[in-house]
Amino acid sequence: MSDGVGILLPGQADFAAWRQQARRLLAAGVPPERVEWRVLGDQPGLFGGAPPPAEAAPVTASVPRAFLEQAEIAIRHRDPERFALLYRILWRIVRGEHGLMQVATDADIVRLQAMAKAVRRDAHKLHAFLRFRGIETEQGERYVAWFEPDHHILEAEAGFFIRRFAALRWSILTPEASAHWDGETLRIGAGGTRAEAPPEDAHEELWRAYYRSIFNPARMKPDAMRAEMPVKYWKNLPEARDIPRLMAEAPQRVAEMVARGATPAAPRRQRSLQPQAMPEVALPMSADLFSHTEDPAAALAALRAELERRNDLPPWTAAATQLVFGEGPPGAPLLFVGEQPGDEEDLAGRPFVGPAGRLFNRAAEEAGIDRPAAYVTNAVKHFKFKPTGRRRLHQSPDAGDITYYRPFLKREIELVAPQLVVSLGATALRALTGKPLAITKVRGELIETPDGLRVFPTVHPSYLLRLPDPESKAREYDRFVADLRAAKREVA
Repeated sequence: MSDGVGILLPGQADFAAWRQQARRLLAAGVPPERVEWRVLGDQPGLFGGAPPPAEAAPVTASVPRAFLEQAEIAIRHRDPERFALLYRILWRIVRGEHGLMQVATDADIVRLQAMAKAVRRDAHKLHAFLRFRGIETEQGERYVAWFEPDHHILEAEAGFFIRRFAALRWSILTPEASAHWDGETLRIGAGGTRAEAPPEDAHEELWRAYYRSIFNPARMKPDAMRAEMPVKYWKNLPEARDIPRLMAEAPQRVAEMVARGATPAAPRRQRSLQPQAMPEVALPMSADLFSHTEDPAAALAALRAELERRNDLPPWTAAATQLVFGEGPPGAPLLFVGEQPGDEEDLAGRPFVGPAGRLFNRAAEEAGIDRPAAYVTNAVKHFKFKPTGRRRLHQSPDAGDITYYRPFLKREIELVAPQLVVSLGATALRALTGKPLAITKVRGELIETPDGLRVFPTVHPSYLLRLPDPESKAREYDRFVADLRAAKREVA
């Protein structure tokens, strides 16, 4: 690789510089595998100081606008391979794959779109969760905010705050860089620390009052709230301290709203000039702001009772003996999700007591897992089968079955609050992630769902029972035990 080319870019998200260098590389006919991209300040790479190609005649091939738009966003991603990915896609387009951007299944395009989506989401969080606090300086009042973005978005998104707060003097501090606006000029400087941002100011109570006024108890959706406001932002948000109380009071407020009924419109709009102060939250701020303050064991029992008395269960559940709910202590560090109860579980009313469950228990013990301290459950809570003489032949749940039980599974996991969820088999993984994934591709990898759930996928123990020969059974059993050990290390 001594004929490789090293390209040094001046900034982490400098699209103009990347585009200029990419055009020079294309004109010189340098393929992607010969290029190493670095940013000023990085350590020298494989190609050291090999110079970029000399200027050449510009490339005349047209590039789709869709690529340029996606590339300008994706270049802000933190992945160090983003520059190489963009050049590889550009090279393929120029070299004949003109419709590449329309190939939704292409690995490079999937990765490009995922990067752009992650950057846009990070920008949305910056817009939504930045909180300015006022400080007095020699030049007058300045508003300062602290934020920890996942990607290199600060400079690109500073314009949003200029448009919104053009008349104010403000600074946004991040670990990587800072943005300073003096009312006329934007300056990008070095990164800062959280200690440099003020903890609170006189406007804090106004913001909290505004949040309380728009909180609608009748439309409270904890899962959606948790997905929209991840844990990392709570410490920066003054309204976070009010959320436990607002959620605890929500049922009573809804009941009062129903009791009052509709009220006639006021003859003219009224406006409160001063926010009504709210006493400090007496409830402790829990690890999860969006969980009600309740006894998890009692809440699990109530959830089970709710499932037992529902009249909209899938029709096939009428043939099952009983509901088979999860089992284990709330707060268990590991929660295991299987597919559905089998014949023995259906008769006993308990999960993981059949042949696959006994195999799982043995493997868990070998992996060093305290089995009584773990929580076990299934994605589907009733036994789905086809009668064949004296036997009841197991039938796999379909997508509709998984979808029906999914809200109950999510609530069950929320109440147990494990550190890690281990999915056993494809059905469990689909129930947890909301989409079909191949176990062979993700087995043993830590997956984080959009709502922040940490999932460790592996096979279902029934898979081991179906293997045809002793050698493969022994090999796959050892591999299964290794998976369980890896899951245990994640919560050690």
